[in-house]
Amino acid sequence: MSLELIEFPADDLSRARRFWEELLAVSLDERTPAEGQGLQTHADGTAFGLHVRGSGPGDRFSLPYFRVDDLARALERVVALGGSVVHPGERWAICRDSEGSPFGLSG
Repeated sequence: MSLELIEFPADDLSRARRFWEELLAVSLDERTPAEGQGLQTHADGTAFGLHVRGSGPGDRFSLPYFRVDDLARALERVVALGGSVVHPGERWAICRDSEGSPFGLSG
């Protein structure tokens, strides 16, 4: 089994798009009708998506981890982009994005 999609709801889709594209150096494009509403990566590997926050099951969050080359630098970027560091660490950290969604970074 492999992870197919990581998806986050957003109160402000443009703000969330800027945050994630700059943090992870990815491109989030409009989804196709078959993919639903919102934005999504279309590169090989696990897809990453954003959608406008609603009242359905998509508002329940998972805690995905993203590997970064330089954890300390990534944590600085999280804060600079409007997110927050909840639990800093030397090998991994728990953060919140610009929309308040939790995620982990590992170095």
